[in-house]
Amino acid sequence: MTIQSRTVEYSDDSTRFIGYLAWDDAKTGPRPAVMISHAWAGRGDFECEKARKLAEQGYVGFAIDMYGEGKQGEGNEECAAMMQPLLDSRETLQKRITLALETVRKQPEVDPDRVAAMGFCFGGLCVLDLARTGADVRGVVSFHGLFIPPGNTAGNKITARVLALHGYDDPMVPPESILELASEMSAAGADWQLHAYGKTMHAFTLPAANDPDFGAVYSKAADQRSWQNLLLFLEEVFA
Repeated sequence: MTIQSRTVEYSDDSTRFIGYLAWDDAKTGPRPAVMISHAWAGRGDFECEKARKLAEQGYVGFAIDMYGEGKQGEGNEECAAMMQPLLDSRETLQKRITLALETVRKQPEVDPDRVAAMGFCFGGLCVLDLARTGADVRGVVSFHGLFIPPGNTAGNKITARVLALHGYDDPMVPPESILELASEMSAAGADWQLHAYGKTMHAFTLPAANDPDFGAVYSKAADQRSWQNLLLFLEEVFA
């Protein structure tokens, strides 16, 4: 096994995006791909490492760029400022993640009919929005994602299978939001499931998260459990 990687540039009318593709060159022929949508700090080492870990499992991992030019932020204020324009314009967010989907399907290592998406925090919201648009993807997985509905997808049928992996004590996504997401997914006809981890806050997969006052704390147990849930889900949706 040798994990290979390359950057993949793609663009819309005004912005250049820089993705990161990883695959195992011991395998031949097109294979399933998993897009990784970044947290509010932008596409960084964390997301690229997830792409490589997925490549070790036999998938093509594609860490996407939602901000453009591979921009990354530092500190809560800067990251929030980078994320906010896309929260304010969910249509723009949806167009960007759809563009990433179209891009990964064009890669020679990828089976274009077998693509899934996963995301962390803000990235969880992004992949849920991809599903909400009715996009033809096998499944989406939200890790401690935001559940805020976009307001422009009501009435759409969700064809992707949906898995939300959630910290029950996440102050950014309180328990009532879980019920609202469940109702939304059911109304859209989605095949959905939600795993809530007790005694677990926001950002539970991020080893650097250690700010209980902000509500973001790493949990080794939830991190490991959620990764196993992801692998089982991918095995199911790509069967």
